[in-house]
Order: sequence, then structure tokens, then C-alpha cells
Amino acid sequence: MKVYGLVPAYNEERNIREVVRRIKKIGITPIVIDDASRDDTYRLAKSTKSVVLRHKKNLGKGEAIRTGLKFLRKRRFDYVILIDADMQYLPEEAPKLLKPLVGGQADFVAGFRDFKSVPFIRHRLGNFVWRTSFNVLFGTKFKDTNCGFVAMNRRAADVIMRKISGGYILENSMFIEVIKNRLRAHQVPVTVKYHRGSAVPRGMRVVAGVTFYILHQGIRHRLGIR
Repeated sequence: MKVYGLVPAYNEERNIREVVRRIKKIGITPIVIDDASRDDTYRLAKSTKSVVLRHKKNLGKGEAIRTGLKFLRKRRFDYVILIDADMQYLPEEAPKLLKPLVGGQADFVAGFRDFKSVPFIRHRLGNFVWRTSFNVLFGTKFKDTNCGFVAMNRRAADVIMRKISGGYILENSMFIEVIKNRLRAHQVPVTVKYHRGSAVPRGMRVVAGVTFYILHQGIRHRLGIR
């Protein structure tokens, strides 16, 4: 069984070697996508003897993931996991996401967070609004629609690669493509560690922007508009 871990990275010189080391330790092959970092991320990632892809200019996490998935299309693999370079999620929990894939229960597996442990009220509020809106409009029962810790099989990877969006709508866009393409989705509990909160004005803009995206896409879904 061949499993790759895609690690989008932007200015992660403090963490990149550690996250790569921990990914390798659990038997997953890391691929780092350096999104035109301005610090030493690229050199430090290369020093781990891993595959490192590099953008000439900063394109965002969504495009970094697309770059990684395009790279994998030419290689044999069974599953791919998306792992944040800042270690907000624990690489050691990746096997939990793989289990439903290996067992044939799912094509796409995402983590779900315990929101009682989220330290920032607006994060809890924002995720409640997003999750509730998404489930009502798409007729689903997802416990979390914005968790970035995701694993998928080759079929799902091909779908996601073609339609992935960037910014804070990234995770919702993946869930929408899973629904549109009738892929089997599963969720497992994961640990999350928040390193810092965003300023209130920026946080409110994020909540509003993601909510608008979900409402727009959800209404289109309800109306049968592709």
C-alpha cells in the first residue's frame, strides 16, 4: 500500500523538518509543496531528502494542493493525505483517516474537531454557522465542514484536483465536489491545536465570506444547477 502525504507550506521554516520527520515515522511518504516561501522553508524541506515542489509565486493552499495532486497523477499510489505544515493537526493521527479508506468504507475521509476545545469563541460560532448551513442546504449530517485534515483514494484525488478552490472555502469546496460526484464520505475525530487567533475584523470577514460561499453553492445545489 502506497500512501503519500501532501504538505502545503508557506513560511514554515520552524516546523517543516519536524512535520516531515513525523510523517516519515508513520510510514507515509511526504511531498512538500513550497508556496513561494520568503523564509528558509524550501532549503530545509530539501534537506530532509523528500520530494519538494516549489511555486515561483505565492498561489495559496488550494493551488499548492492541486500542484501536489497533479504530481501524483503520474505515480502509483493508493491514498493521499493532506497534512498542514504548521502541525495544527497531528501527523500521528493520519492512520485514523486511512482506516475507512483501506476498509473500503469511503473514498474521502475528513477529520472532525471537538469544538468544545476550540479556544476562540468566533471560531466556534463560525464553524457552527458553516456546518449548519452546509448540512441544511446539502442534506448532509457532517460534524465539521472546515477541517483541513483530509485523506482520499485515487478516485477522489482526481475529482478534487480538478475542482479544488482556495482560501477559507477550501474544505467546503472539497465536500461539495464529494457530494456532486457521489463519492462516499466519512469522518473521524481528530485533535487540533490552535497557535493563534485572528483579529476580530478579519475573523468576521472570513465568517461572512465562507457563509456566502456555502449559501451560494447550496442554493445552486438545491436548484439542480451544476
